[in-house]
Amino acid sequence: QVQLVESGGGLVQPGGSLRLSCAASGSIARIYGMGWYRQAPGKQRELVATTATGSSTNYAESVKGRFTISRDNAKNTVYLQMNSLKPEDTAVYYCNARLTTYAHPTLSADYWGQGTQVTVSS
Repeated sequence: QVQLVESGGGLVQPGGSLRLSCAASGSIARIYGMGWYRQAPGKQRELVATTATGSSTNYAESVKGRFTISRDNAKNTVYLQMNSLKPEDTAVYYCNARLTTYAHPTLSADYWGQGTQVTVSS
């Protein structure tokens, strides 16, 4: 069984910063990619940032230059540093990992965290 546990959300004023963390644990054989998605009320879930093996990264245009994704492979943890936050960044942020397990070492699958609320408001 695999678990993704997020932390670091909260309420912040416009222009402020937050750092999200997501730790993956369980019967993990290999993690191929990790990332962050968000879902605002009444909207579809959207990609925020992803990082794959080899440290390649991908960002949504709306967060480029403000958000930074990083990963600690030894800890199976991904981070999202969010700076210059705007009210439109308000959403539930979900961690994602594409990985294989020891039970199914050749079949990769997507796993999701429970989500953490980020609210940007004065």
